Amino acid sequence: MTTLQLSAALLIAPLFAITLIGLAVHRTHLLSALLCLECSMLIIFLGMTLHTQSLSPRMLPLVVLTLSACDAGLGLSLMVATARTQNSDNLKTLNLIKW
Repeated sequence: MTTLQLSAALLIAPLFAITLIGLAVHRTHLLSALLCLECSMLIIFLGMTLHTQSLSPRMLPLVVLTLSACDAGLGLSLMVATARTQNSDNLKTLNLIKW
């Protein structure tokens, strides 16, 4: 492991832990949970970008970034649909299994 990879790992690991702690703390609203998940995806993208050495695996971070953007769009559309149907974006009011 080179010094660049080691310093990147020492930077990325605490940032990823902070986003997971933020996800655990901000569980009340759907938008804050989606923002924490989006930050964790961007940190994963940063880690993948810093760890690629050759030119061939450089497409993988681009694919992850594209999927992250699609995921953010899908999450926001689900949040809008939830806010319209339940008049709230609280995660506690969500009932996914309706009998």
